[in-house]
This record gives sequence, structure tokens and C-alpha cells, in this order.
Amino acid sequence: MNGGRFLLPVVLSATFVQLLNVTIGQIAAPAIQSGLGAGPGAVQLVLAGYTLAYACLLITAARLGDRYGYRRLFVLGTAVFTVGSLTCAAAPGAGWLVAARLVQGAGSGLVAPQVLSLIRTGISPERRPRALALYGATMGVASLAGPLVGGLLLGADLFGLGWRAVFLVTVPVAVVSLAGAALLPRTRGADGQRVDWAGAALTTTGFGALVLPCALGREADWPWWTWASFAVAAATLTCFVLTLRHRPAPLVHPSVLRDGTARRGVLLVFVFNAGVPSFTYLLFLHLQSALGYPVLSAALVSAPFAAAAVLGSHAAPALSRRLGPTVLTAAALVLAGMALVLARLIGTGPGRLVALPVLAAGGAAFGLFTAAVFALVLAGVRGPAADSVSGLLPTAQQLGGSLGVTTAGLAYFAPADGANAAFGHAMAYEAAVFVLTALIALPLRRTGSGPARSRPGPPSKTHGWTA
Repeated sequence: MNGGRFLLPVVLSATFVQLLNVTIGQIAAPAIQSGLGAGPGAVQLVLAGYTLAYACLLITAARLGDRYGYRRLFVLGTAVFTVGSLTCAAAPGAGWLVAARLVQGAGSGLVAPQVLSLIRTGISPERRPRALALYGATMGVASLAGPLVGGLLLGADLFGLGWRAVFLVTVPVAVVSLAGAALLPRTRGADGQRVDWAGAALTTTGFGALVLPCALGREADWPWWTWASFAVAAATLTCFVLTLRHRPAPLVHPSVLRDGTARRGVLLVFVFNAGVPSFTYLLFLHLQSALGYPVLSAALVSAPFAAAAVLGSHAAPALSRRLGPTVLTAAALVLAGMALVLARLIGTGPGRLVALPVLAAGGAAFGLFTAAVFALVLAGVRGPAADSVSGLLPTAQQLGGSLGVTTAGLAYFAPADGANAAFGHAMAYEAAVFVLTALIALPLRRTGSGPARSRPGPPSKTHGWTA
């Protein structure tokens, strides 16, 4: 093992740009609509297409990495993402852009599970907790940076590119990650291992049927097909879970269902991400549509949150060792408090200045949570379940974000006595999500065992959590 000298920069840079693309398009949507003459439905597909393809492939891609090798899938996915990004930037019309976003998302879906697997298998056990904390921090900061980076690029209008710069900005980093993949450890796939294509069809159909109405339902006023799609999602995903034990090589190992830490960890990531992406989305929406902030000014308001998130993630490993799962509970409660305070402050002139340190406190808590949860949940999962969790955690993140944005949007756009009251309703939803996150984290307890391993090895002195 090389201790992550080359591995971490390569895989984390790829993780950053791919998660950046989940949110960077949101702030560019008006410019895309006017620049391409696209209708609202087409713009929604541009935004939803990426998340749709991304979420649908995660669990299948984790199994493909086990079968064909993590590095091989990482290279393939990064190449697909790069081609998709270039096509987005050059798209002559809305149809091309939607198709290119689907390609982008498919590339990211192939890469994300390989990153976790490469960290678990390519970094020494004593360095792995720190590496996983950096992974969690990267995921968190990238999800916040999308609107900020997008706002800065649109405000600067580099070389007259307009919204196209939003998609071009990720290409150089993706190319560097692709070149750096040559330095990643070679991993041999399990030649005799079969891929559960029936399970892949069920998860792809189920996740697609869940994400699509979440993305398009509110704008379309929830037509009949959205409810039919939810029913299809429920039926296919239930069928997938119920038949896990009866398939010879299931996509998700059945031991995940028996592992309390795996179950609670996936639930924790899902619920937490039902709050944060929707919070940043609503903050930008309210600042621009209700308070009249220009794009760049709205982006800069979020800067304290993003900057403090970096500091919080840096402190996560040390605080996690001292405080254990209390870190997650405390961070979630700080975020709940932030949402409630912002509901009172953001609508008034003087209150907006006071809101900046409140956002910074919330950002620090967010960085602390995201850096800690991936490291310490994965450290408590062992055996075959650890391989499956590599695909389940990113899937929970994406599905939670999709459902959260939809639910928070319903709260914000519900009838209310003015825009500030609507923002208060949405922040009440955010606070409830973060309190629920804190409650889910409470039963976790520290263990003295080492991080999860997919193969026998020497015992580790690092600590994980269990439920």
C-alpha cells in the first residue's frame, strides 16, 4: 500500500468535479434557458438528467468494480464524464444538452463507488480513517461549491462563454484525474464472479422512477405519471430487496440487511442529505427570486458556509476520536439551530449581516458531519457488507438530495403570507430533518475494531462505530 500519496489527490479531485456538477447547473438554469431558447421542461431535464443517470448506476457500478477492477472502472467513468462535459459546453440545443448531461451523470455513477473501494483497498489501515474523512469532506464541500462556482463564472462571463463555462470548468480537473489514474494501484477483478443483471435492471428502474418525478413533478404540477412513477419505484425496489437472498450473486450482499451499522449509516446519510442540498438550493432561490440579489451576490452570501465547512472537516478526525458519535448529533443540532435562526434573520436588512456568522457556524457543523460520517460508519462495517456499502452510501446521498429538494420546494412554494413566511416554512422543514438526523445518530456507539476490510489483514488500532 502506498499510503495514499498519489491515490487520494487523483480520486478526490475526480469526486469533487463530479459532485460539483450535481448543483452547479442550478444557478445557470436561467442563462441556459435564454441562451438556447429552451422551455422550462427542457431546462428541468438538463438539471435532472445528471442526477438521474448518476443515481441509477451507483449500486451496479460498485459490483462492476468488484468484477472488472476498480481502476479500470474509474478510468472508464472519468473518460465518459469528460466527454459528456465537453459535449455539454458545445451543445447547440437543449436536446443535445440533455443527452450530454445523461452521459456526464453516467460517467460519475461509474466512478463514485470505485473511489471508496480504492481508498479501502489501496490505503493502509492506520491512514484510512483520515483518508475517509477527507473523502467525506470533499463530498460535502463539492456539493456546496456548485452554486458558488457557478455564480462566479456567470458573473465573470469568461471569454464570453456565458453558461458554457459552467461545464468547461470541470474538464481540466477531469483530464488530470484521468492522467493520474495511471498511478492508482492495479486491482484484479474477480474473474469467476457473476454480475446480477436482473438486480441491476431492478435498481436502475427503481431509482430512475424515484428521481425523475422528484425532479420534474412540481414544475409539471404533479400529473398522473409522477404518481405512477413513484408506484413503479416502490414496486421494483421492494422486489429487489425481497429477492436478495435468492440470487446467486446479488448486487448488494444480504449481510448488509443484518449489519446494524450499515443500515443506520445508509439511513443517516440519506436523511442528512435530505436537508443540506435543499438548504443551499432554497437559500439561493430566496435570495434571488424574493430579495432580488444578483447571481454573484447570492453566490457570495454562501461563502461563509462553504469556507467554514472546510475548517469543520479539517477538525473532524480529532473530534471524532475524542467524542465518538456525539460529533454527529451535535453537528446536526447546530444545523437545525442555524435553519431556525435564519428563518428570522434573512428577511431583514440588518438581519442579513447577522446571518453571515450563523451561516458560518452551520457550515462548520456541516463539514464536521460529512467528514466524520463516511469515515466512522465505514470503519464499523466489515466483510462483504463493506463492498456493498461503497455503492449504497453515495446512492443514499443522491436519493436523499433529490427527495429533499422536492419536499423543501413544496414547503417553500406552499401558500404563505409573503416570501419571508415561505422561507420560514422551508427552514422549519430543514430544522426537522436535522433533528431527525441527530436522533438517528444517537444509538451509534464506539467500537475498538479496525476499519472494514474486504480481505484478511492485520488488526488495526483505529476505531469505528456500531449500532
